[in-house]
Amino acid sequence: MKNNKFLITIAVVASVMVFASCKKTFLDENLTTARGIDFYKTDAGILSLVNGTYYQVFNTPFNGEHAFSYMNYGTDEFRVGGDNSNGMFNAYSNGLASIVTAVNSNTVTANAQWDNLYIGIGYANLIIQNATASTSTADAIKKTALGEGYFFRAYNYLRLVSQYGAVPLKTTPSNGVELEFTRATPKDVCAQIINDFTQAYNLLGNTGGPAKITKDAAAHYLAKAYLFRSSEINDSWNSSTKAADLAAIGPLCDAVIANHPLAPNYGDLWKYTAVDGANEKLSEVILSAQFTLDASASGSNTQHLYYISRYDDLPQMQRDLTGDRPFSRLATTYFIYRIYDLVNDSRFWKSYRTKSRLNKPSGAYYAAGDLGIMYVINQPGDTRFANYKLNDVVVYNKTGKTIPNVYVAFPNGRTTDGALFADVRFPSLSKFMDGSRSGGFNDVRGLRDITLARSAETYLIAAEAKIRQANMGVGSYNDALPYINAVRTRGEYKNGEDRSAYYDGGGAASSVPQSAALNSFFTENSYYESNNISVTTAPSTSLAVTNIATLPVGDEYVISKLGYTTNYDRMLCFVLNERSRELAGEYKRWDDLSRTKTLVARAKAFNPDAAPNIQDRHLLRPIPQTFLDGIQMNGLALTPDQKQAMQNPGY
Repeated sequence: MKNNKFLITIAVVASVMVFASCKKTFLDENLTTARGIDFYKTDAGILSLVNGTYYQVFNTPFNGEHAFSYMNYGTDEFRVGGDNSNGMFNAYSNGLASIVTAVNSNTVTANAQWDNLYIGIGYANLIIQNATASTSTADAIKKTALGEGYFFRAYNYLRLVSQYGAVPLKTTPSNGVELEFTRATPKDVCAQIINDFTQAYNLLGNTGGPAKITKDAAAHYLAKAYLFRSSEINDSWNSSTKAADLAAIGPLCDAVIANHPLAPNYGDLWKYTAVDGANEKLSEVILSAQFTLDASASGSNTQHLYYISRYDDLPQMQRDLTGDRPFSRLATTYFIYRIYDLVNDSRFWKSYRTKSRLNKPSGAYYAAGDLGIMYVINQPGDTRFANYKLNDVVVYNKTGKTIPNVYVAFPNGRTTDGALFADVRFPSLSKFMDGSRSGGFNDVRGLRDITLARSAETYLIAAEAKIRQANMGVGSYNDALPYINAVRTRGEYKNGEDRSAYYDGGGAASSVPQSAALNSFFTENSYYESNNISVTTAPSTSLAVTNIATLPVGDEYVISKLGYTTNYDRMLCFVLNERSRELAGEYKRWDDLSRTKTLVARAKAFNPDAAPNIQDRHLLRPIPQTFLDGIQMNGLALTPDQKQAMQNPGY
């Protein structure tokens, strides 16, 4: 069993049950089995509290829909798929407010994220207080547990300030009910975050990752905190810290990179074959939320449900374990299709499922295992396909049979985006697909880990810092290229590599076997059909960028669409695009676009649902009404005017 997967209940108070008659007390019974809050002052209690906080902070957000609603919706990468349960987070409609208008029981409440983060902070404050006060001399308490406490607190506050701006700053445990809170400025919150991550960095060792927080994890997130403080969202107050923050990022990132070499093949990151398998322990992975077969220890990872396009409603197809349950919450946008070099960059083809096997054949022509679905992700101007939707027209060259369901990104010479939107069809992001689910094809409980931090992002944090330093006159924009190119060249096809080979976690073995005839998992992608090139095993043309004046075609397209002209804007755009190519869907995008104040422009340009509604006020989230209604000022509930003053502008 992984060592950080335990549930706890905090502040269970021992009670005394007294039954009395009019003449005497006939039973005095002390309940000695319950653990009171004093338990968490002991070494055993501190360690138990740490384990429970891992679960609360890292695992809980991925059991449900609030992670993608707050971090992936409403960006340039994703829009609503076939289910609008949380569509207000994507469209920035009136339903996104201090009280979120519920569409159905799946709709995320306005306070879901806020409450989860503050619960984690409460746990972290208890760890810090009790580990500090402990008379133990053991490193497990005075260094590891204390360092983990500081990390947890900083991690949660970084999420809060990134989403809400000014937030209440609470750094000690509560001894009773507290109702009076004010919002600390982002400047003060950032100072606390950086201090806490620094404490964690100084206290922690480098063993136990990615299941446990390490010095490298603290360094990675400390660099992220410095980058956040240096970003445009904070430009009204960060001038005194910006230069030092940016200078600190490079050494931190270099140390992490040295200890966490990139996986040789980008596909290795997503080649999930079994619970606790090899891909979850790659050297590139710095920190992850741990899930396992033991439901009592790790809870449920449901993220495999949300990025899957419907396949079970198509002709001759049915739901199966390897295709996952298609809740279809998030659809890829055309921004994703346009930014990759689809001939030389393998990362798209290793991140998205573009072919599926036929698993419900009808008639004598088709057999189980024939190619049943294909997405052609071609480029504008391609005239090979007459329509975006082609049933039983396109022939699969390996069998000579037509393919029942073909969808084309740019049909009939089209040069404008959006053909696939007509039917809400899209290739599924496969980074979270999970065929190891033990309860069969309707099971929602996923077992694969969620990667929270990996060194490919560390490279891109360092690159962005170099770009920002160049804008301040320190070094040059070329200083960012070695970091960016390390990530890009890893994505190239290697000599001898089969460019059509495909694997995702849907193919992981399950403890509930399913007939091979019923499986939709297909070991190919649509690389050749999409690119219309001859089969080759030659290495890719290099993806390395050597001249900032001529960036890759996809980047120049985005730069032109957004109207950027300065070297700084062009290079910041380039690194943000690179973050999408490398990290799409990995719960970082909204924060990245908000902090760089590019969210509005990119959502307007690439997300048709968000474009009509998004405004500058949407760079921050609304403060939940439950918080505003629950707090007091000078012993009295807030007046409507006081609540409005406490709220973010525009909500």
